[in-house]
Amino acid sequence: MFDEETLSVFLDELEEKIQAISDNLLVLEREGGNEASLQEIFRAAHTVKGSSAIMGFDDMSNLTHEMENLLDLLRRGELQVTPEVVDVLFEALDLLKALRDRILDPSREAPETAPVVERLRSFRAARVAASPTKAVEVGNKRSQLTEAEEATIYEAQIRGFQAYLVKVTVAEDCQMKGVRAFLVFRTLEPLGEVIRSIPPAEELEEGNFDSTFEFLLLTKEDPGRLRHLLLTVSEIADVELVPVGVEAQSAAANQASRKAEEKNAAPASTLAPTKTVRVDVQKLDELMNLVGELVINRTRLDRIVEIFERRYGTDDLIEVLEEVSNHLGQLTNELQEQIMKARMLPVGQLFNRFPRMVRDLAHKLGKEINFVVEGKETELDRNVIEVIGDPLIHLLRNAVDHGIEPPEEREALGKSRAGTVRLKAYHQENHIVIEIEDDGRGIDAEKVRQKAVTMGLVEPEAAARLGEEEVYNFLFYPGFSTATQVTDLSGRGVGMDVVRKQIEQISGTVEVTSRPGQGTKFSIKLPLTLAIIRALMVSVDEQTYAFPLIAVLETLKVAREEVRRVNGMEVVPVRGQVLPLFSLAGIFNGKYEYVSDQLYVVVVNLGGGKKAGLVIDELLGEQEIVIKSLGEYLGRIPGIAGATILGDGKVALILDVKGLVQNGACRSEVRNSEVELIAVG
Repeated sequence: MFDEETLSVFLDELEEKIQAISDNLLVLEREGGNEASLQEIFRAAHTVKGSSAIMGFDDMSNLTHEMENLLDLLRRGELQVTPEVVDVLFEALDLLKALRDRILDPSREAPETAPVVERLRSFRAARVAASPTKAVEVGNKRSQLTEAEEATIYEAQIRGFQAYLVKVTVAEDCQMKGVRAFLVFRTLEPLGEVIRSIPPAEELEEGNFDSTFEFLLLTKEDPGRLRHLLLTVSEIADVELVPVGVEAQSAAANQASRKAEEKNAAPASTLAPTKTVRVDVQKLDELMNLVGELVINRTRLDRIVEIFERRYGTDDLIEVLEEVSNHLGQLTNELQEQIMKARMLPVGQLFNRFPRMVRDLAHKLGKEINFVVEGKETELDRNVIEVIGDPLIHLLRNAVDHGIEPPEEREALGKSRAGTVRLKAYHQENHIVIEIEDDGRGIDAEKVRQKAVTMGLVEPEAAARLGEEEVYNFLFYPGFSTATQVTDLSGRGVGMDVVRKQIEQISGTVEVTSRPGQGTKFSIKLPLTLAIIRALMVSVDEQTYAFPLIAVLETLKVAREEVRRVNGMEVVPVRGQVLPLFSLAGIFNGKYEYVSDQLYVVVVNLGGGKKAGLVIDELLGEQEIVIKSLGEYLGRIPGIAGATILGDGKVALILDVKGLVQNGACRSEVRNSEVELIAVG
């Protein structure tokens, strides 16, 4: 048995190789015999085969061995990339994932591997005609090279590699020839790439050869050093390396019919390897909590310096204290930034799950979809990534199922047969925006409006006055669906309400824009982190509150005489529109009277195109705050997202603006010179 740390390293590497196989299978399916993708899949399968054999996971090792055999046929041009080949490789990948899941949870039932292994083997018997071979002079020997091998060697020569025909002789009394062959290849693995072996790799590892075997090797290493390294392998009697060269004119004809490989092939790396260390995420969370406490005390120190300056003026001691405070502030900011970076993960780690999902859905629904992913390198807090996965799955499934039309329908509309679904992430100020956009049929606003009336969500007269943004907001109501058929994918009205709830739980927002016949776009705006945020600090009844900046649109100063009351609700005109007002003091204390002639108003975004103004006593300015949970004792309080500790040691509540006004959220408009308010939730 291996210890827990060794198993953890194996599983981490396995996860990485599974993702590499999945990504490159999708490229292989899209672009046919993409040589770079074939090489990446082959390397990943080969690595998993070796490491799983060492760990004693025989089913996994046997499966990847058969995958490797099939991939080797594809690499050598002896088998063509067809939909059937890609499908069986995807089946093998799914089985590999199932075997991984059983390692994680031994109580799971062991998956049946024999049927998939048999299908992988069946392609070896049904291989198509091999690529024509050509005799190439290698010293005083002659070796047969396929056109694909010629092109590979020629391209490698351009990048500074040398090809060698390596002949290895094992000792006459060797009892485990297959093991010796495996050790030879393992020794060469970090030093070069074997592009063909004679006999094939599966026969070598089974020991099905006499006393010698040969292989073609691409490497930059000195041949003398290579020979010396291989002779250190036990029971290897002799090693002979013969250079293999391919002339430019010999490869030219082959390359003329091939795609430019430069954009597909991974360039030879000249960079030093990245030095990394594995850290338990719990340690990062604890470190982040400590940095949060440091931020709080830095703010308190700034406050103390202000009090000293106000009370005692300036002298040398206070200037030194101010200098120390400023320096500590800089160090704290840098430390906070570095810890934040350590908690950040490229959103690509999440996005990488989706191409396969979209591909399978498209096949199931008989649709042709070009799935485009942009901004994989955009970084997001690990905790945010964990929450956002399910909402993105819902939105992508809807785009494939409801958004993109069948190929025949698209052609009738003058569109391309293949629809496009775009998943994009990018930075916007202190936030991350994730967009899911399709070029499908769009959302029928009238159909949504009628369904909302039928479900009793809005009166017919009020529904007729709703704009498109408000209409699309009904899509997020529990149980709302305009689908005429219920399938195993969608149509039950479950999902979109979950999308909004999960996004709002991490202080995010989601908005919809759509054009009939042209497509739909969902825009999700998320905080970079859930631990430390920028907030607008305000005062109400001598208490301090924090508005997360992600929810704040603007601040206003309004004369009290501008406030009007319509149907029992206070409103104020702002740039030709009517803004509903809510008193923060009234919400918390039941107090509604305004004592000042000038009112400070924080305009907040409630989602779905709705806005509201919250009246406060005083604006205190922006500040970076550390979010603290209210704990299990207080539980979840509507309108309160958490708390933070201020520079003077006092506690300020962090507001959940939508929760504060959800019972009074409204849409307003000016119609016939009269203000009308239409409740929508």
